[in-house]
Amino acid sequence: MLQDSERATAFGITPENVAEKVDTRSQLLRSFYPAFSEECDRSLQLPAHTLIATLWHLWLPLAMQIAACRQEQSRPLIQGILGGQGMGKTTLAAVLRAISGHLGYRTCSLSIDDLYKTYSDRLILQQQDPRLIWRGPPGTHDVELGLMVLEQLHQPNFDKPIQLPRFDKSAYNGAGDRSTPEEVSNIDIVLFEGWFIGVRPIAPSAFDNAPPPIVTAFDRDFARDMNAKLHDYLPLWAHLDRLIVLYPTDYRYSIAWRQQAERQAIAAGKAGMTDSEIEEFVKYFWRSLHPELFIKPLVEQKSQVDVVIEIMGARSLGRVYRPENI
Repeated sequence: MLQDSERATAFGITPENVAEKVDTRSQLLRSFYPAFSEECDRSLQLPAHTLIATLWHLWLPLAMQIAACRQEQSRPLIQGILGGQGMGKTTLAAVLRAISGHLGYRTCSLSIDDLYKTYSDRLILQQQDPRLIWRGPPGTHDVELGLMVLEQLHQPNFDKPIQLPRFDKSAYNGAGDRSTPEEVSNIDIVLFEGWFIGVRPIAPSAFDNAPPPIVTAFDRDFARDMNAKLHDYLPLWAHLDRLIVLYPTDYRYSIAWRQQAERQAIAAGKAGMTDSEIEEFVKYFWRSLHPELFIKPLVEQKSQVDVVIEIMGARSLGRVYRPENI
């Protein structure tokens, strides 16, 4: 646990406390693993050795760190999780929710997708700006709804039921719409995940020589407008207590990972996009908020990020570190 100094620092492991950390994590692994492994057989379908290794080196210490941070404050903790398409942010949130529940914390998940504007509102938005051909970029979310929900969740000892918005991506032939809210109360930890959670506006001049697929004047205008829209989201990010970033060693992996997921969906009899449609879909998101311009600075310099988790090409775990310690 001390050999990887970056990971040890990220999880607060020192020569003085490592024995205690090993003991605590070992006890948690023994008590949590049996039931969790049965559930993973049905969902994640990971080999036992991979599951145990990921639990030991990432999921358990991360959940324990989040729980410790929750103990240090008198109100619920809002943990942000930033990750692009195919990065595994939904899986990470589900695992952290399971471990936190095992530790006795009432935990809920909220996705930036749950804050999409309604189908009818997005139709009006598309008429106003035809460039918004898909939901997802800044401007397609109901920020006021998100602020109301986070403010309710952030209150200490808030025992009244809170309606968490939920979004059905299959509605209207895949265009998506709001679905039945989920009622929660007495929440200790909120896992707020999404593809640009915590991302902040950058200087407009950064788009003068932007990386592909931002190549035309039309692309640059769109990118600048989406960058300006990020200002509307800053009040949402102000509610974050912590931020985790799932960071691929090459952002272009997203295309292959999304194509793989679509092929699996089609093989299971579900609707899906072709490989070329997926490529254009992913590049559309890169034109709106390019990972090289918005995500890379977060993980390369001291920032608001608490933990960076690198994802390798085969979706294996890479470095785990705090940005100020690189």
